[in-house]
Amino acid sequence: MAFQSAKFRRRLLSWYRPHGRALPCRRIRDPYAILVSEFMLQQTQVTTVIAYYHKWLRRFPDFASLARASENQVLRAWQGLGYYARARNLHATAKTVMDRHGGNFPQGIEQMRQLSGIGKYTAHAVASFAFNQSVPIVEANIGRVLARLFDLRESIDSDLGRRTLWQHAASLLP
Repeated sequence: MAFQSAKFRRRLLSWYRPHGRALPCRRIRDPYAILVSEFMLQQTQVTTVIAYYHKWLRRFPDFASLARASENQVLRAWQGLGYYARARNLHATAKTVMDRHGGNFPQGIEQMRQLSGIGKYTAHAVASFAFNQSVPIVEANIGRVLARLFDLRESIDSDLGRRTLWQHAASLLP
């Protein structure tokens, strides 16, 4: 029996409606706010991030305000989240967006990946959530589900395993 992508998508969305997390960054289309959430959520639990996320957006509501801030101001605002390279990368990205993109976050995935601290997952997440692009998104939990769903034989931590997961995720898109 062939795998039915459309049926799987419907069932997944039916499950998500009552069980999915209602993250504040998923109800907006602002690429800056989405990028902030994606940086904060790297290596940090959602419950910890939510309070910091709102506080951060009050302090630095957009790329311009973050780009104008000093590194010390940025690091103080990030204090408590750890992994300070994320804050430095976010700050550098804000400066680049202001200097090279006129304050407009690029919509192309390859352009996004040229920015500090933005890899494949983050670029795809912003493209999907901010710009409504139909692109796959694979993080650890999705990777584990896809590995089981498609009976992946390769390690999901290997290059081949990761490539295969992204291909499977892309195959599920409408």
